Amino acid sequence: MRYLLTLFISIIVFQGVAQDRLTGSNFVTRSEVIAKNGMVATSHPLATQIGLDILKKGGTAIDAAIAANAALGLMEPTGSGIGGDLFAIVWDAKTNELYGLNASGRSPKSLTLKYFKDNNYKKIPSIGPLPVSVPGCVDGWFELHKKFGKLSMEEILQPSINYANEGFPVTELIGYYLNRSVPYYASKFPNVMETYGLNGKAPKKGQIFKNPYLAETYLKIAKEGRDAFYKGSIAKTISNFIKDQGGFLSYKDLASHKSEWVTPVSTNYRGFDVWELPPNGQGIAALQMLNIIEQYDFSNINYGSAQHIHIVTEAKKIAFEDRSKYYADMDFAKVPVEELISKEYAKKRKKEIKDRAGVYKAGQISAGETIYMTVADKNGNMISLIQSNYRGMGSGMVPPKLGFMLQDRGELFNLEEGHFNTYEPGKRPFHTIIPAFITKKGKPWVSFGVMGGDFQPQGHTQIVMNLIDFGMNLQEAGDAPRMEHTGSSSPTGEKIEGKGEIKLESGFDFEVIQQLISKGHKVGFGGYFGGYQAIMYDAENNVYFGASESRKDGQAAGY
Repeated sequence: MRYLLTLFISIIVFQGVAQDRLTGSNFVTRSEVIAKNGMVATSHPLATQIGLDILKKGGTAIDAAIAANAALGLMEPTGSGIGGDLFAIVWDAKTNELYGLNASGRSPKSLTLKYFKDNNYKKIPSIGPLPVSVPGCVDGWFELHKKFGKLSMEEILQPSINYANEGFPVTELIGYYLNRSVPYYASKFPNVMETYGLNGKAPKKGQIFKNPYLAETYLKIAKEGRDAFYKGSIAKTISNFIKDQGGFLSYKDLASHKSEWVTPVSTNYRGFDVWELPPNGQGIAALQMLNIIEQYDFSNINYGSAQHIHIVTEAKKIAFEDRSKYYADMDFAKVPVEELISKEYAKKRKKEIKDRAGVYKAGQISAGETIYMTVADKNGNMISLIQSNYRGMGSGMVPPKLGFMLQDRGELFNLEEGHFNTYEPGKRPFHTIIPAFITKKGKPWVSFGVMGGDFQPQGHTQIVMNLIDFGMNLQEAGDAPRMEHTGSSSPTGEKIEGKGEIKLESGFDFEVIQQLISKGHKVGFGGYFGGYQAIMYDAENNVYFGASESRKDGQAAGY
């Protein structure tokens, strides 16, 4: 039996090694893309090409990002769409500053905590009308465009309108997710198969898929502006549909929505400033982890070693305990951000880390599919943008003849009174999607993100370490085998005592696995390891390096 286990793990490790290359690490899938005038990295090649076309027309990085995001809402509805929310970090070359945009929506004002209590809900459902919060994506586009855009929204959205009308071939991974999701949602809710089906079935790899309803919605938004979505016929259709389904999202909720420009927050990690957005997102968890990890000398700790994995895991446990307790809409809770991301606090918490696996108290909060993308233009502007419906396609709520599904982000509220993230009307839920940025001596260096629910802060931390501690290039940093620490499933915010489990991607040595087990860790395989895109600016040569996720259908391309 022991021999079979060893053989099984050896096969897994062997499969983690990529094909032979003359340059780079043995796990790297391809070289970085290098270009001078602009770079686009998204999770879909056609969306990347749309972004490049916008740059070549003279559009800014922000114009190109909006165009590519619109394309992804059409082509990758399994992880994105205008029924969801958006967050972005923008480097503006004119002011040499970073700007943060929180374009997440709020809960229905007419839905109360009492409703959930009276109807014996222990947690907000994952699907249906109750987890639906206001979709913030479209307003996010227009806020970004107003501040940093150049081309008209009609020019920006036209490529996606054309693809929605004329059709596009479904890619392998998205086809896989569509065939998992569409039949499931269609068996429970109206308009799903009508919007996402092809001859009564989910579209498969290589088939041409059209979404004329979404084309019409995009056209209306392009011509009439963001109010067409939040105050016009689209808003009325959404609110009427949700009411018919037994939900609470109203026309007034949509009409009163607004995004918020926020100041990104950072920590310095070995001379590099790593930037995230403050809550209601979970970005500062990555900063907390990095502050703890920085106290270890990684010049003497190898990548993929048991000590490397142990330190990252224990730092994650501490950060996620705080995440479970504090992270929430800062209009409703006084989140001690400055203290949580301070070096002094990290020194105090680091003392809790021992040589054996520690207790994990935060449980597991979330899961989900997302799209992350980043764009840079010839003038030096860069944008790190993430957008999602949550739980893959979202709530299952597809308003008639609009071409998109509404998000179920409201599921992440807590229904126990007294928590920072307890449900309240008009409140933004705890959010998992986080964009990231790294600067070096006050100048842009890397715009990046890693998709995947709870995994995102862990993914950000690993990318930063891969680049800075282990000296990997931009593509290697994303291709390197990843680790994920998970906890037991629990209602949002509930604390569960235990140690959780380290899930390892293919490519880690069996000896390392044995050493982790000897430290008291539970080790498993087959976790969710996200998806990554990144752009690096090389100031010395004045060029961009681009990298995309080998685990997805993505592409980095420049000109």
